[in-house]
Amino acid sequence: MKERVKKHIQILLGLGLILIGINVVQAQEFLPIWPEGKMPNSKGLSLQDSVHNQRIYRAKTPGILPFFPSQEENSKAAIIICPGGGYDHITYIWSGTQLAKWFNSFGVNAFVLKYRLPNSPDLKQRELGPWQDLQRAMRYVRAQANSWKIDPDKIGVMGISAGGNMVTTLGTHPRDVSAIGDSLDKYAYKPDFMVLVSPVITLGKYTHEGTRDNLLGPNPSQELIREYSNELHVSEYTPPTFLAHAGNDPAVSPLNSLIFYQELLKYGTPSTLHIFPFGGHGIALIHNPPSTQLWTDLCKAWLRETGIIESKNQ
Repeated sequence: MKERVKKHIQILLGLGLILIGINVVQAQEFLPIWPEGKMPNSKGLSLQDSVHNQRIYRAKTPGILPFFPSQEENSKAAIIICPGGGYDHITYIWSGTQLAKWFNSFGVNAFVLKYRLPNSPDLKQRELGPWQDLQRAMRYVRAQANSWKIDPDKIGVMGISAGGNMVTTLGTHPRDVSAIGDSLDKYAYKPDFMVLVSPVITLGKYTHEGTRDNLLGPNPSQELIREYSNELHVSEYTPPTFLAHAGNDPAVSPLNSLIFYQELLKYGTPSTLHIFPFGGHGIALIHNPPSTQLWTDLCKAWLRETGIIESKNQ
């Protein structure tokens, strides 16, 4: 009897420790990027998160979910991932956390960005919200680089589908839209590299209309369309870029990637473009056609070639 009681106590203690561990992880998991009451472009409305079917439809508090590799495997490179969703929602698992874990597998620190969507009633200027959150996230990660054992000169961004428009906005527009007068303002927000998969880049002729309308609203001016058609703003400022797209993408024309790559070539930026015959929209980590499945190895090889990660980090 005493042995049974002792065993039950041990089990309960073990479960208690597990629950404590889970609570600690959860408490540290999500990192808000704006100090309370200082988020720019906000009306100050009291909103709640809206999450359904593994998608975020409204983000009350923008922030990052960190994923760190082991200390032994840490390459000191980092990437902020902007999941897609057409600026209507955020597919935070399929094009977010799963990719973060993949980057961890070869030593890259990864952060999944939870950003404000343009349809949020709290935004004063709808198209600025996602850009501001990504720019602030870059500053936040650089500010923590030393404590997280990250090289501040090897921090990039990844965009999938509409996330590609966010990322290329950051990588082509030097304008500061996230300064709020705090200590993070001194940190650079320019990315050191970009990874784009099935990206929406242009908001012109070859755009995904739903993404454009969700970002800019109905009947946007030609001036606004031009401002966020990021192939038109490539310059020496734009960092090295990896692009992967499927030729049979039914939603986002591969010409988005092609015309962006053509502009990168004009500036001699060390970039690479892979347009595969099959794969549809939002090329995933697994279950791709045989040649399309090579995109992950090609991406890792490019990161090594450009010196973002050392060759030993496979």
